[in-house]
Amino acid sequence: MSMTDFGGVVAAVPTPFDDQGRIDTAAFIEHASWCLSNGCDALNVLGTTGEANSLSFEQRSAVMAAAADSLDTRRLMVGTGTPDLETTIALTALAHHLGYAAALVLPPYYYKPATDDGLFAWFERLIRSTAKSPIAIYLYNFPQMTGITFSPAFVARLAEAFPDRIKGAKDSSGDLDYARQLAVIPNFSVFPSNEATLADAGAHNYAGTISATVNIAPVLSAKLWQDQADAPLQDRVLQLRQAISANPLIPSVKYLVAKRSGNPVWLNAAPPQPLLAEAHRSSLDLLAARLHQPE
Repeated sequence: MSMTDFGGVVAAVPTPFDDQGRIDTAAFIEHASWCLSNGCDALNVLGTTGEANSLSFEQRSAVMAAAADSLDTRRLMVGTGTPDLETTIALTALAHHLGYAAALVLPPYYYKPATDDGLFAWFERLIRSTAKSPIAIYLYNFPQMTGITFSPAFVARLAEAFPDRIKGAKDSSGDLDYARQLAVIPNFSVFPSNEATLADAGAHNYAGTISATVNIAPVLSAKLWQDQADAPLQDRVLQLRQAISANPLIPSVKYLVAKRSGNPVWLNAAPPQPLLAEAHRSSLDLLAARLHQPE
């Protein structure tokens, strides 16, 4: 897989921590490898699900290096966006050095309102500062977290100005009309964050999905990606996503990874992620049991 054909089913993988908050790279590699062997075309490392914005530069760099040492980097996208430009430049250049297929970049989310001209200047400096590390860049639209929406006009302007670098976007807004507007931009790959939209990928020119809940049963999403007309499968994929998302998302994904792997390190999350209440754990236990029942 190259940066020109990055797509399909992409799990936004979580990051495991021990009781002291140290990253367990062995557990990380085990789960990432399992995802790639069970339906995922690629992985998004250190995104929202990976709790990247709770990690230091050194921690993020260590995870990036560990993944690059053990996994096929042609199948890896990594989150490199931070509020400050210099750290974003450094992480993006490191991603290229390590061989990642793509960098996923949040907007600089502290100072608001952010104008299109201000965002353009920020991304232009990122692109020019990494000219010798020309990794593909995907925009990360997540206004619920950042307070910023990349306007379709801004995205089209940036993609036209830097077609060799700006390759697409992950859209976590949940606004499918917005995703469809981005998907008409020439040579621009759009990834909604809901795997049930794989059923509409052909109709709306989506490049796939990048999703947290794909971590739990990636083979189902892989089947839907291959057979987008399978309405019962789409319903099953959607119901699974909704069942997981009815609980605190990141701790729930990690809880279900712990159930699958048998490794309790996944039960930990970095503050300020909440601890799962007993009711959440009980509902997830029932969900895990159903997943292991024969079809």
